Amino acid sequence: MKAVFTLTSSESKRLLAKAVALLPEVQNAMQNGMIIIGGGTTNAFVLEELTGEKVDKVRYTAGVITRGRQCVTPEKERIAPVVLVKGEKSPMSWAEAVEKMEAGDVFIKGGNAIDNAGVVGVLLANPVGGTIGKALPIIVARGSHLIMPVGLEKMIPDVNLAANVSGIKTFDKAIGMRVGLMPVTYGLPLTEIEALEILADIDAYCISAGGVGGSEGSVVMVVEGEDQEVEKIMELVKGIKGEPPVGALKQKCSECGAQCSIMEK
Repeated sequence: MKAVFTLTSSESKRLLAKAVALLPEVQNAMQNGMIIIGGGTTNAFVLEELTGEKVDKVRYTAGVITRGRQCVTPEKERIAPVVLVKGEKSPMSWAEAVEKMEAGDVFIKGGNAIDNAGVVGVLLANPVGGTIGKALPIIVARGSHLIMPVGLEKMIPDVNLAANVSGIKTFDKAIGMRVGLMPVTYGLPLTEIEALEILADIDAYCISAGGVGGSEGSVVMVVEGEDQEVEKIMELVKGIKGEPPVGALKQKCSECGAQCSIMEK
């Protein structure tokens, strides 16, 4: 059997979150170890899937692309990244927790770009590298799990090339935050393709992207496999259709605390 369907950006985030929650390394860490769920709207969906609690997704961020610019969530508005120890929320900050990571522990970090080689790009507004800059060396050194759910709406031609033309200090003018881009080759990148293949024994393909009228950022997916497996996916997709879009914080640019300009001359 073969089927085709469209996922909006928020529906893709829900799909990715459901797949992340099913990964064996995540299931093991929920029982026996620690999971750090970094900031980001996709990760907010992951947090909901792992805890069953509703999350204010737009506030579960630090850097965010909103209103047509690179921006940051005001510190007073942010929800701090959550640390789970054996499935229970811990009072530790993510920065404290990452210092304690073991090989079986999991760090979940979203991305801002991914290319066809599976290289993930993370935008950096912090001049010393932010979350990924602190966490990645520790994760790699200890052999911990890094899981990076990134929707196909963020597909770009070449992450390494993009990194080489980025850099906070390299820009003369900007609309929004000046940023760098860190390529990440370690860990497990997860798009809608991998998510669908985790959720059922099927082959998945992306055949189109984009849309209008609230379907901006959408992807058109094809799945094929045994009848019961395709039916399983179709029932799951029906269950996530209508996922509300992630909104935007209601602040003016001057209130976000970022060193940015909407129209710099």
